[in-house]
Amino acid sequence: MSDEEKDEQIHHAYLSLGSNIDAERNLPAAVMELGRFGRVLRVSSIWQSTPVGAPGQPDYLNAALLLETDLTAEDLKKNGIASVEALLGRVRGKDRNAPRTIDIDIMLFDSEHLRLGDREIPDPEVLERPFVAIPLAEIAPDYIHPVTGESLAEIASRFNPSSSGMRLRSDLILEPY
Repeated sequence: MSDEEKDEQIHHAYLSLGSNIDAERNLPAAVMELGRFGRVLRVSSIWQSTPVGAPGQPDYLNAALLLETDLTAEDLKKNGIASVEALLGRVRGKDRNAPRTIDIDIMLFDSEHLRLGDREIPDPEVLERPFVAIPLAEIAPDYIHPVTGESLAEIASRFNPSSSGMRLRSDLILEPY
């Protein structure tokens, strides 16, 4: 397969979204904007979670999204995600755990194992963070993790949302656009 044919393939990107600044506005806006880079196939429920490594800031609202796209993982990160985060006022500073308007990360991409800058895909947080694993399992419970061989449903079942500082926000709904 030529490089040109690879670039024209349809990919499935499994994204994690989080916000703790005006999250009720920024999460739906992010879903809508990500639709410019492909087709949003599924969106999880919204989960409220306590901040990791940064006490004293507002809770996060987290969700997961499945995007069908013809972009490569690198193009999606550099062009798609970066533009959506910029549009929604994401500011990156020295504090990795600072509050943010939106944080969008590629957690899984097709069934590939790759490196994007300083991030590894599949992202290790899929196995470590309930606010990543549980929403991902909602949108793709049968997806098989390319490294562990476990389904996302199996991975998510290891976490108890309430003891992990999470709660379902059934009052907020994200719609695929």
